[in-house]
Amino acid sequence: MFVLLVSIVVTLFVAMLFLNVYFRVKVFKAYKVLTQNDIRFNSSHFFNKEKMEKEVISKHPEHRESIELFVRHMKNSINMATVLIALITIFGGILMYYRHGIE
Repeated sequence: MFVLLVSIVVTLFVAMLFLNVYFRVKVFKAYKVLTQNDIRFNSSHFFNKEKMEKEVISKHPEHRESIELFVRHMKNSINMATVLIALITIFGGILMYYRHGIE
């Protein structure tokens, strides 16, 4: 049972790690486009769509798609990191539960 649980968690961890790297590369590509066009905003704009519309997209309507793509990829990357932390916690819990011996 221990080997099965560890195998499942490690496989999920590796898969999520590669997905996270994939989304990070996409974030950097989108960020490059934004910096080349001198589009700047802070983290408060990520989570407040109205503020993003009013303060950033209204100033750069021609780059709306790039801005939204960056925000979407950034949120995906944050979600992947959250899942990775949960998987690490589950893996630690499994190891602690079975720390006195393998069945």
